[in-house]
Amino acid sequence: MQTGMGMLAIAPNVFWSMTPKELTAAINAIAGESATQTISRSDLDGLLARFPDEV
Repeated sequence: MQTGMGMLAIAPNVFWSMTPKELTAAINAIAGESATQTISRSDLDGLLARFPDEV
């Protein structure tokens, strides 16, 4: 919790909704390690459709 909400400054509701893989990726990102998994373009398009940017 200290890492997620303290060092990463993730809001509590976001922290508690993260999967262990998401939290690990966030921690690795600030530690200078790159993500080891990628998503396909079709998966990205699906996420963009489900969660469009709101202006």
